[in-house]
Amino acid sequence: MTDSLTLALAQMNPTVGDLAGNAAKIRAARASARAFSADLVVCPELAVSGYPPEDLVLKPAFQEAVTRTVNELARETADSGPALLIGTPWLKDGRLYNAALLLDGGKIAAQRFKHDLPNYGVFDEKRVFSAGEMPGPIDFRGIRLGVPICEDIWTPDVVECLVESGAEILLVPNGSPYETDKVDERIHRAVARVTETGLPLVYVNQVGGQDELVFDGASFVLNGDRGLAVQAPAWEEAVTVARFQRNGNRGWSCAAGEIVRPPQGIEAIYRALVVGLGDYVNKNRFPGVILGLSGGIDSALTAAIAVDALGADKVRAVMMPSPYTSSESLEDAAACAKALGIRYDIINIGPAMQAFGTMLKEQFAGANEDITEENIDRKSTRLNSSHVSESR
Repeated sequence: MTDSLTLALAQMNPTVGDLAGNAAKIRAARASARAFSADLVVCPELAVSGYPPEDLVLKPAFQEAVTRTVNELARETADSGPALLIGTPWLKDGRLYNAALLLDGGKIAAQRFKHDLPNYGVFDEKRVFSAGEMPGPIDFRGIRLGVPICEDIWTPDVVECLVESGAEILLVPNGSPYETDKVDERIHRAVARVTETGLPLVYVNQVGGQDELVFDGASFVLNGDRGLAVQAPAWEEAVTVARFQRNGNRGWSCAAGEIVRPPQGIEAIYRALVVGLGDYVNKNRFPGVILGLSGGIDSALTAAIAVDALGADKVRAVMMPSPYTSSESLEDAAACAKALGIRYDIINIGPAMQAFGTMLKEQFAGANEDITEENIDRKSTRLNSSHVSESR
């Protein structure tokens, strides 16, 4: 019976459908974990396929490719490096599951399936996955590990079953998207499960943007006394070490490790925008973005987010002045572009305004110029901005 366990929390940024790229990230995390003499690398939920995979996982060719990728990763664990606990779609007996697989000794040593499938808000897992049976612990080198997957810890039932079956440590792979105050809500749920069981809990979340969702990472470890032992950084990939020791009849505890407090409030929202935009552009392999720079606060903030997400070389700003554009707006837009170091072009939409004036001359006959013309200016700016974006 071993009395120590070193875990590597692999906070990854997978891309949905990129099996080779995601497997490369798992291999890189394992290589990093080897340097820490880790026994086991814990990856996020569905790290192999990316999360959420939606209808892609229903394609037989994709399921076969997942199986090949997992078997390749499993064979690699025959060496002296750490074992892997990976999240992946998994087909068994004709049913598709959201699974956590233990890869150890060159093979798939154990498999556990998510029981509580979310089906609300952005989640529709019941449509693509089958619910697993209530799980028992995984025996890993003499340690009984409970592996509830994400939603499985949001209610007591799955964790209660694991404890009754003899689990000693809870390992929780997650794909939990960011929203305001979500960090506190996760901690609250985890504390509830620790309070009920007295067991330490390891929460490993993915990071990065995937279409309309963004994941903040912020993985953590709670000890059985509900104390925070480890906190991985938010909004970035990281491999964070958690070192556990068996304390006789008192069970397992994690030694105090790295704690990086996640940003809160406006800073967290800004980081979410930066990560979400950066991954949306880069994962879709767009060359960059074009935006209208008006000299106002909204477009200046948008430009700053784009530069932080992509780099100045991938951001192009366009000012489209009209007869209603003030000199201050022109000066402010130019100063913003210069401060950010981005390309800045001016496209005069005066001729477009004149064309609108000609077309609407009869309808506006006898009326003085007012906010109506300014609104046409704004509409014309949007039309021209759209044309510029699509033509590049």
